[in-house]
Parts: sequence; C-alpha cells; structure tokens
Amino acid sequence: MRWEDLRSSDNVEDRRGEGGGGMGFPGGGAGGLGIGTIVVLLIVSYFTGINPAILIGGAERIGGGRAQQEQPADPQTQARRRQAPTDESGRFASKILGNTEDVWSQILPQQTGKQYTPTTLVLYTGGTRSGCGSAQAAMGPFYCPLDKKVYLDTGFFKEMASKFGVKGDFAYAYVIAHEVGHHVQDVLGILGKVQARQQQASSKTEANALSVRIELMADCLAGVWAKNSNDKYAELDQGDIDEALNAAAQIGDDALQQRSRGYVVPDSFTHGSSAQRQRWFSAGYKSGQTKACDTFRTANN
Repeated sequence: MRWEDLRSSDNVEDRRGEGGGGMGFPGGGAGGLGIGTIVVLLIVSYFTGINPAILIGGAERIGGGRAQQEQPADPQTQARRRQAPTDESGRFASKILGNTEDVWSQILPQQTGKQYTPTTLVLYTGGTRSGCGSAQAAMGPFYCPLDKKVYLDTGFFKEMASKFGVKGDFAYAYVIAHEVGHHVQDVLGILGKVQARQQQASSKTEANALSVRIELMADCLAGVWAKNSNDKYAELDQGDIDEALNAAAQIGDDALQQRSRGYVVPDSFTHGSSAQRQRWFSAGYKSGQTKACDTFRTANN
C-alpha cells in the first residue's frame, strides 16, 4: 500500500505528549466511577472487544452517574493539537483518514443520498478525555458518537504486531477504516437506532447480538472504502487484502476469547467471530456498495 501518496487530513487532533490524562474525574473515574471500576472495565473491553464507551456508559447508568463531557482546551493547546503530525505513525493515520474522507465524500451521496461530514481523529498517548468519558490505551481504537470523534493511541499498532501477530500498513488502515465505518453509520442514523435498541434489549445476549451486527457492518463498510479507494488510486494488491483479512481473523471474538480464556462463549460475542469479520469485510470489498453491508437483514450474519 503506497500510503505516502495519499492526501493528509486536516481533521486530526494530536494530543500525544500531553501526559496520561483521562482519569482526572471527580471520584477518580469517568462520571464518578472509581479507579478500580474503570480498570476492570478496561480489562473487559480489551479481552472481549466491547466498545469501552458502552461499558463505561452502562456502568455509569447502573451507578446513577453520567459521562462527563470533555472540557475545551485553551487556544494555545488547540493550535498545537491541530498541527500536522510529522512522525511516521501520525502521518500514516492522517493520510488514511484523508483517504476515507475523499472516498466517503464521493460515494456516500451517490449510494445513499446522504452528505458525508468528516469525523475527527484524536491521536493520544496513554490516556485522554472524550465525549464518552475516559479514553485509555488499553481500550484500543474506538468511535465516540457523542463528540463524533475516533480515538486512537498509535501504540496500538505495536500491540497488534506483538500480541496478535497483525502486521502491515493495510492491516492498520483497516483498523482506522473500521472506526470511520462507525462514523458512517452515525451519519446514516443507524448507530443511534441500534444503541437505542440495545438499551431496550431484554437480555445481555440480545444486546450483544445487536453489537455484533453493528460491528460487522463497520467491517463491511471498511471493505467498501477499500474497494472504492483502490478503484480510484490503485494502491492495493492481494497482499494488502490478506493483511486486512488476517487482522479481522486475529481480533475476532472467538480468537480473542480463546487466547485470553482458553474457551469460547458465542453468546458473549460483541464484534463477531473471525470468520464473520473476514466474510463481511470481503463482502464490502467485492461489492463496493454500502447496500451490501446491511447485516440486520440477514438471518445468519
């Protein structure tokens, strides 16, 4: 993948080097949650793949608290955060984000009639604050619908390589594209509807099943982006696609659970199995059409 030739995005907020923020909340945690609770939630998120914003939000609702919104930074800090990254990982993330903007701004109106409004990618180190509460590196990348931003500690790429054997530029691009896929769902009004259904679910199993479908859709949308980007820029080869498929396999719920627990509990899946994640990314890549990503219309995803 020749990512160096892609356009850089102006929608990158670089908070790296600001220290391990994100825990400076009353009571020591997000929305009043204790440090111990936050740590437990981060561990659960890391090993199950559950969006940490959902875990923290759920714990806060149970505890009667509310997620605290990020406080605006001072003008000098804001200006520094908006400076274009100069390191390789920062430039890579910026260029992949820029490419998703170019692709979705073109194809979303054509395919859905909706105009694409870009998301902001927040790069941080260790911890920071988001509209969904505390963001910690152990969470992995995630999308916060409350502030419309994607959060990424770029050290996650090293974690992917060392812990999961996931390597290659396009594997890392797939991770970013997946989170941007959640933003596309948000723009289309899908994400909010599904989250409302999750809150009304009669059981954890039902809520998990909805989460699997929304995550598999994001995988498919990442494939749609890859197909349309390649049609325009011809920067991919089969090796790149194999990198993405390997990433999908290594971070499937069954693979993560087998690695961490030694056994698999399908009812607890929140992102989908390795085979499902590979299949839906491939479906998006083969078709290049958002309509191919309706995971809610299939009886067996």
